[in-house]
Amino acid sequence: MTQEIFTDMLKRINAIVREHIIPLEPLLLTQQWTELFSQLDQLRTEVKAQDLWAPNLPASVGGLNLSTMRLAQIAEVSGQSPLGHYCFGCQAPDAGNAELLHMYANDFIKSSFLLPLAKGDIRSCFAMTEPHTAGSNPTMLDTTAELIDDHWVINGRKWFTTAADGANFTIVMAVTDPEAHRHQRASMIIVPLDNSGYRNLRNIPVMGHSGSGYFSHSEVEFVNCKVPANHLIGERGQGFKMAQQRLGPGRIQHCMRWIGIAKRCFNLMCQHVKQRQITPTSTLADQAVIQSKIAESFAAMNASRALVMETAQIVDEQGFEAAKHHISMIKFESANMLQSVVDNALQSMGALGMTDDSIVAFFYREERAARIYDGPDEVHKISLAKSLLKSKTINF
Repeated sequence: MTQEIFTDMLKRINAIVREHIIPLEPLLLTQQWTELFSQLDQLRTEVKAQDLWAPNLPASVGGLNLSTMRLAQIAEVSGQSPLGHYCFGCQAPDAGNAELLHMYANDFIKSSFLLPLAKGDIRSCFAMTEPHTAGSNPTMLDTTAELIDDHWVINGRKWFTTAADGANFTIVMAVTDPEAHRHQRASMIIVPLDNSGYRNLRNIPVMGHSGSGYFSHSEVEFVNCKVPANHLIGERGQGFKMAQQRLGPGRIQHCMRWIGIAKRCFNLMCQHVKQRQITPTSTLADQAVIQSKIAESFAAMNASRALVMETAQIVDEQGFEAAKHHISMIKFESANMLQSVVDNALQSMGALGMTDDSIVAFFYREERAARIYDGPDEVHKISLAKSLLKSKTINF
């Protein structure tokens, strides 16, 4: 694909976001789920008709097979709306799950689960985090999967299993070899969610909002949940390794999505302060403290974007191993940038910013978790610092 064709693609994606996706946000904010999902299904059909579907996936399963740098730019544009990634078939956790299945799954799993997932005919979820073990250290997981009579028998409880509500299957991270080295104890196993041993206990309220369908996070339970042995993804004991590989590409796309969110909130902030009269002759935009917030936010967004795009370029040219320091940096740097910009927008918008009359409040409550999921800030900072201190020469 030439740069000219890709530039046109970005323009078409941006037009869809602005003209069709953003106008649907009131349905999300007022929790009109039936109407929202009906409208989103229609948009997804239109996206497919325009050959804009699944930019992250290879052409062999119906995707656009784009480079990391181009995926990052699409994530920035589509990420302006919480509905954007879903409409273009590159939403988490489905995107990461599909990429994982494409790399490691056997033929049975690919035909039964990957192909319909890639087409958008079904949804999936990823069950790794547990309420009783540290999410920052997945080697401590205690959900178990025992191979008995050619079936995996799974027992355990997971939570923040995003989009489990209405999903067709989950990928479960479970301990299959408890006596092995801590990084080789766990495996990944496909579980269809019509299994009698599986229960969705609840949609977890996030700052008072439980959500529905794709826009939810569930607490789920596996009680003697049996699936055939061929539901194992990849090799037994390689769950931790696959989880790390799954998270790498996702972190870059998350960071660019956060930049898209920040830019959206920044623009809303600027629009509001320019029209908000505080005296008969002045607006909020005339206040030095507001001008300072705008300048700081603009600089922070541009700095984050430059760092993320540099990271994507390293990945495309040298691979993920060469970019591991950068991936740690962008995770905590971009997450903090996002929180700062969204907070500035909310503060500048006053009471309006606190309500669901604006998308800013949604981003404020939903994206605070950016500093927690996919590895909390503190873990990324410690990991980066340790790696740098071990190096004899630090390259910039």
